[in-house]
Amino acid sequence: MFSIVFLSALLAFSVTGSPVEVRNSPITLPMTRRLAFSNITDLLRHDEARLAAFGEYSTHGPRDADSNPRRYFVPLRPTDLGDTFSDYTVNVKIGDSPTSYNLIVNSASAITWVGAGLPYLSRTGVDTRQPVGVNYGYGSFQGTTFIDELKISDVDLTIHEMVFGVASTSQNIAADGVLGIGPESSGRGALQNFPLGTIQTATERLVLQGAMTRPIVSIFFQPLVENEVINGEICFGGTNTKKYNSPLTYTDVTTIAPSSQYWGINQGITFGNIAILPTTAGVVDSGCNFLYLATDAYERYRAATGGILNQANGLLQITLEQYDQLDPLIFHIDMVRQFCQPSHPVC
Repeated sequence: MFSIVFLSALLAFSVTGSPVEVRNSPITLPMTRRLAFSNITDLLRHDEARLAAFGEYSTHGPRDADSNPRRYFVPLRPTDLGDTFSDYTVNVKIGDSPTSYNLIVNSASAITWVGAGLPYLSRTGVDTRQPVGVNYGYGSFQGTTFIDELKISDVDLTIHEMVFGVASTSQNIAADGVLGIGPESSGRGALQNFPLGTIQTATERLVLQGAMTRPIVSIFFQPLVENEVINGEICFGGTNTKKYNSPLTYTDVTTIAPSSQYWGINQGITFGNIAILPTTAGVVDSGCNFLYLATDAYERYRAATGGILNQANGLLQITLEQYDQLDPLIFHIDMVRQFCQPSHPVC
């Protein structure tokens, strides 16, 4: 398990320097928050399955020219989570089909695909006959790649010559498919016949066709108040400055594997004045419900808070008096400190 996987209130992804913030980005899509679970343990199992897939893809399979481990094509063997799901979705259309597909936004994968729910019916698609598949830990798919136009319904935007998967079989995907917005490297290993090959993402296609000038994608989401309602957005080409008050800080994607395959960054963590984790690499992920620490950092955090593991739900338990004394977790990213308030669960 790598150092940390965590959620942020606003994620801005870019592989280059400090991009110019684009005011009122013309490519802004609403996202719908969906959440279904019986108890908190279901969400933990969801996240743990997702994290296991990160580790699986990162420790096996082929390596690239720099000897970094890469993803590889895997059979269907996800954890069975029943009716539990937790995600953000957007609506798209493909080719000449009037069908609107509800796709899960996934920042940890570069692969976009459909067919888990509604079938792919476009007559304009080209079948490449290349097998493709991804195991997300909690779910998976296998199928074939096609080339067609992907249309963003809400903003009347078309992505030309988009390469995407069409599922022949899938498991535990509570949507029509996935919109992959991870870096291109996060798609390595998905193509069975080309394990080191990659597929251009929607972000890259938009840059190539001139719809935006820089490969930037940002996500805004907020606490869930009501299920299956629009309470977030995704912007291609910049950020929506109406969604934040302070200037954004940009940092480079880490070069440390396996975090470098994803939207990985370098950071250290303190709990108040107590060092929890020295500077190391971790992943910013839109699909986890909790903050996750490496085992040694978690043990330091537990000792510092006085928390006791609740065997029923797998979370640390503290008294109200201990809660009132909690300091924030502080993430030290470059020279900037980002504060995580005590109300956010840590695992």
